[in-house]
Amino acid sequence: MAKYFDVHPENPQPRTISSVTDLVRSGSLIAYPTDSCFALGCQLGNREALARMRTIRRLDERHHFTLVCQNFAQLGQFVHIDNAVFRAIKGATPGAYTFILPASSEVPRQLLHPKKKTVGVRIPDHVVTQALLAELGEPLLSTTLLLPDEDEPMTQGWEIKERLDHVVDAVVDSGDCGTQATTVIDFSGGGAEIVRRGAGDTERFE
Repeated sequence: MAKYFDVHPENPQPRTISSVTDLVRSGSLIAYPTDSCFALGCQLGNREALARMRTIRRLDERHHFTLVCQNFAQLGQFVHIDNAVFRAIKGATPGAYTFILPASSEVPRQLLHPKKKTVGVRIPDHVVTQALLAELGEPLLSTTLLLPDEDEPMTQGWEIKERLDHVVDAVVDSGDCGTQATTVIDFSGGGAEIVRRGAGDTERFE
């Protein structure tokens, strides 16, 4: 049965945030809110939780998982990024964007796209997510909480708790966080390729 954490959206309770990150460090899979929609998340390198995410969402090996990072200093450890791409991404973050970039050696092999050797990264503009990342001190390995055969992600923490009670270990609820997944921009080929149009404005990348 999943633990349920009710977190204040503007002033997250430090004790609650600490309890959630302790669970992540101990190997738990959590559902948590972001600036686009709810996501599934676990600690980087947690193979068992990664397999559970693949099962819940029925994902194949070509799916780009995302490293949700606190800031650019953290993001820069996990991807290769040149000055031009850095400037383009810097102007759009924090925000509801995921960027596909060549992965560094810090990224576990099982997370990489099998052909491109790329990974998704993003810096969210969400108080609770940022509090979790600050306390954890490393990225959350994540994927959008969009169930198979459904068109939109779930938006209510209580519904996630009800439906996923036996497949996730904790649900973090700070209120409604929207239904649109992130906009995905692929920079791995040099230019900006819009892979998915979502919550982030694509005009700057057109």
